[in-house]
Amino acid sequence: MRASKLFVTFLCILWYGQASSQGDSVIYSLQQCVDAAIANNSDVMQRYFQMQGTSVDHNQAVGNLFPTVTGNVGHTFSQGRNIDPFSNAYVNNNITSANYRLSSEVTIFNGFRLLHSLKRASLSYDASKMEWQQAKDVTTLSVMLAYLQVLNNEELLAQAEKQYVVSSKQVERMNVMNNEGAVSPSQLYDLKGQLATDNISVTSARNALNASKLSLAQLMNVPYNKNMKLIPVNPAEFSMQYSATVDNIYDVALTELAQIKAVDLRKQSAAQAVKANRGSLWPTLSLNGGVSDNYSSLAADANAQKIKYFDQIKNNYGTYFGFNVYIPILNNFYARNQLKLSKNEFKRAEFAQKTTLTQIKQSIEENYFNMTAALETYKAAVEQVSAFTESFHAAEVRFNEGAATSVDYMIAKNNVDRANVNLITARYNYLFRIKILDYYQGKLLW
Repeated sequence: MRASKLFVTFLCILWYGQASSQGDSVIYSLQQCVDAAIANNSDVMQRYFQMQGTSVDHNQAVGNLFPTVTGNVGHTFSQGRNIDPFSNAYVNNNITSANYRLSSEVTIFNGFRLLHSLKRASLSYDASKMEWQQAKDVTTLSVMLAYLQVLNNEELLAQAEKQYVVSSKQVERMNVMNNEGAVSPSQLYDLKGQLATDNISVTSARNALNASKLSLAQLMNVPYNKNMKLIPVNPAEFSMQYSATVDNIYDVALTELAQIKAVDLRKQSAAQAVKANRGSLWPTLSLNGGVSDNYSSLAADANAQKIKYFDQIKNNYGTYFGFNVYIPILNNFYARNQLKLSKNEFKRAEFAQKTTLTQIKQSIEENYFNMTAALETYKAAVEQVSAFTESFHAAEVRFNEGAATSVDYMIAKNNVDRANVNLITARYNYLFRIKILDYYQGKLLW
């Protein structure tokens, strides 16, 4: 588990070391954002600590297979009337005595309870590792989607600013023409109103961008910085034709998704717990043995000569060896009730596995439908931008030549502006959906 601690520490150092600052702005890559979020996320850390606990449980299950060894050393100093440990007779004297004992016991058979307990603990430990991985995967996906949302809002802001610049140039042009009396004032005010509308769009887009940066910073659990800069992702790198089917994705999820592995391991662990508790109904056979020795300051030989310490240790040395059989006859129904509880826990784990598989299949189906819908929307948005761009160029030429009114111009401009916004939104919506489907296949970062 020391390696896991070093892993978390490494993520923190990696993120703080790689995030490069330029003035008041900080530049993040997607990997840096993910590393920071995993290192700082409370749910990830809770799962990590839970895994540490199950690791100790597993180590204890291994230790239970080994013999127990107990040592005992006792020294007694007695005065007055006492029992001489050498002769076992009452004496009225000062006595110094010592007892030494070393004993050991090992379980030979207990209905295989120890072996099943070890398997249960091992599976539980593996399940907790998968749950830790699941927490990291969910955090990674959340950061990726938040990262894409920031990039999406950056493009929307750039588009809004572009719209504002176009309107601003037209207002400047109309101001000159109005001063020369070449156009009616209403046309100028129409364009000024359009400029104000575009300015509101810029403000709204900027607020949305800052809000998405705040969301990303909160996922990373770092202080919010509105000057945060993200390394962009080129949407052209992503295929606009997702090849996998729902069944393909689900089949891969069954083998790759940490969440599915976790619930399966939990069910297997619960099954081993049932077997372990069933073993408690069987007799337990154990082997025990030990050595003992003692010393007394009053010990003497037939000639009333005191026996020296090491001579007593040599003469009083003894060993024992034996078997113990523990037969559970009546223990307040504790063993049987524990068996019932473990069976109920197995049913709960089995139900949790089935429910998880059903929910994941439904989620894949839903996100696949949303992905295909987003793709169709994106394709329609591409055609819409192409058509309205040509329409706007024609309207702009006519308006500049005085052959069209400001209303005609603004209608054409608003159409192409909305089309560009729709295209950006549709493209990133499609990216969101394919990354969710990639998550189910164990493919997160690009």
